[in-house]
Amino acid sequence: MNETLKVLETRRSCRNFKPDMVKEEDLKAIIRAGTFAATGMGKQSPIIIAVTDKKLRDDISEENRKIGGWGKDFDPFYGAPVILIVLAKKEVPTHVYDGSLVMGNLMNAAESLGVANIWIHRAKEEFESDFGKSILKKLGITEDVEGIGHCALGYAAEPAKNPAPRKDNYVYYI
Repeated sequence: MNETLKVLETRRSCRNFKPDMVKEEDLKAIIRAGTFAATGMGKQSPIIIAVTDKKLRDDISEENRKIGGWGKDFDPFYGAPVILIVLAKKEVPTHVYDGSLVMGNLMNAAESLGVANIWIHRAKEEFESDFGKSILKKLGITEDVEGIGHCALGYAAEPAKNPAPRKDNYVYYI
């Protein structure tokens, strides 16, 4: 089977990460793949924030946990040591789609390199809050952006589960 198609069929969300940091060369390759995602009219509306600093990662996890309404001991990033946050410029009509394609590229690139991953939501709420706005300010990001998602990355602490069977009527041919 073609390697790209194999990655697309075998990638699964990871909910139990080892604490080991992702290799720098792999992280750079994953991020680069994200920058090559298709975007509406080639406008490249998304922005990727790579978080490898443990304190900031833990602060973001805590904010995400509060938004999600979970108890104090829950980590919505499942122990992943790296978070790639995808945001996109609201002025571009296709910004949500553009950011979603970046997320897909990040996840599939990670899978191709043996790096486990999962899409975590609530980035929109995070970056509408003072917490998220302060991160943007520190980074000098002044555009009006919307949080699209978090791509949590790391090495899996257990094997991936098998895929669920594909549903009936997934595809119609004409």
